[in-house]
Amino acid sequence: MEQQLLQISAKLYQHLTKLPTEEQRDEHIEQTHQMLDERGILIEKMQSDGFQMDLENKSHAMLAELDKGIRERLDKVMKAVQADLKDLQNAKKNEQQYMNPYASVQVMDGRYYDKKN
Repeated sequence: MEQQLLQISAKLYQHLTKLPTEEQRDEHIEQTHQMLDERGILIEKMQSDGFQMDLENKSHAMLAELDKGIRERLDKVMKAVQADLKDLQNAKKNEQQYMNPYASVQVMDGRYYDKKN
């Protein structure tokens, strides 16, 4: 089971090395989710069997390094997606301002009240 975890972790690490283009992003995220799910199931099984991490063990040290790299690369992907979402929101806001430039202006609807009687 330990070897399976090493293999799926290495595969996930390799998968996360390349950032996808916008057209491939959905597929890339789906594959990432699938690999994370597989990895999570293996980790849960190992923990329920009483697995203990021992950094003196070469394969355990490799798992720790892979985990660190996976977390860093997932953060990069997350930041790239967040930046794209922010850009999209700004583009929508700019489009709305272009379509209706006076939407943010509050007007009293043009009424004039004469206080003299």
